[in-house]
Amino acid sequence: MKIFEALRQDHEKQRLLLKILAETSGDTEARREYYQELKDQLESHAVAEERHFYTHLLEKDGAVDLTRHGIAEHHEIDELISTLDSTEMSSPAWLHYLKSLKEKVEHHLADEEQEFFQIAGSLLNDKQKVDLADGYQKEMKKELESA
Repeated sequence: MKIFEALRQDHEKQRLLLKILAETSGDTEARREYYQELKDQLESHAVAEERHFYTHLLEKDGAVDLTRHGIAEHHEIDELISTLDSTEMSSPAWLHYLKSLKEKVEHHLADEEQEFFQIAGSLLNDKQKVDLADGYQKEMKKELESA
């Protein structure tokens, strides 16, 4: 597996969790569980992606700006999660912040898949793509286990 497929698999999990959460209401056990799973996925993904994808692309002239942009969006996502954490889950504001998070995450994933992956694909060789996927998947597993 190459890095792009590994990342896309996790992107699909994130999209699904966001879709499910957007359809929940109130402070329910299901909402709390889905939200925790989403947080674990997003936080683990950001760590693994930055260590095993972005870091290697910062060394490539053609990807520096996109890499910095991706890392900045990870920070914006972290801030929205922090806002959600400090908002009462049964409050209408919580759903408002969740929708903002959903828009930000979906925008970020689309940027990566439609633009960043194509540029990175031209800058990395096949061995690098496979090696990065291996490192990313191991890091993801480790991060999720410690979450």
